[in-house]
Amino acid sequence: MVEPTILLILSTSFLVGLTGALMPGPLLALTIGQSARYGFRAGPLIVLGHAILELSLVAALVLGLSRFFSNELFLSIVGLAGGAVLIFMGFTTVRQGWHKAVLPVQAADVRQGGTLVFSGVVVSVSNPYWIVWWATIGLTYLLWSSKLGFAGLAAFFTSHISSDMVWYSLVAFIVVKGRKIISDTVYRWFLIVCGLALIGLGGYFIYSGINYFV
Repeated sequence: MVEPTILLILSTSFLVGLTGALMPGPLLALTIGQSARYGFRAGPLIVLGHAILELSLVAALVLGLSRFFSNELFLSIVGLAGGAVLIFMGFTTVRQGWHKAVLPVQAADVRQGGTLVFSGVVVSVSNPYWIVWWATIGLTYLLWSSKLGFAGLAAFFTSHISSDMVWYSLVAFIVVKGRKIISDTVYRWFLIVCGLALIGLGGYFIYSGINYFV
């Protein structure tokens, strides 16, 4: 394996992180739906919750808990519990779009900001493939970066989370700009589609979790 340098860690971890961020998933659906309601700040706040969870996971992996996170039974339980959470959030989003007129974009206050950060944590941990990524690709990067000590680990995490922040902030920006020129009816259906996406992902995670016990 190529010996790491800070510059190499920063550049490659950003690209690898961006590749993962670009893949459609529950975090993307959540960002789109919440940005339509609370504006641009929703994107960075959701990623902040995602980052807090990932920092905790990085600490756990560094402490040697990678076997626990790659255990099939654990992943199945995460799939079942996470799928249920995603389905609940999906139904809530669909109901918001179906039964209520979409409210004007409003800035998230302190309470709503905290909820957005927490939702970033919940949606991330509910995705078993996120854990698989960290137990495989993420762990490999951590071991490689750790050759440079704390500086290498810090460079890896900072660059990795920066890719998420850049992408989801861009998504939030596009949603908010579009919100100003698209009718409420279109946005109501937009929310419904996002909610259905969460429900579909939740169902798939539950199906995957059940397969372990069958």
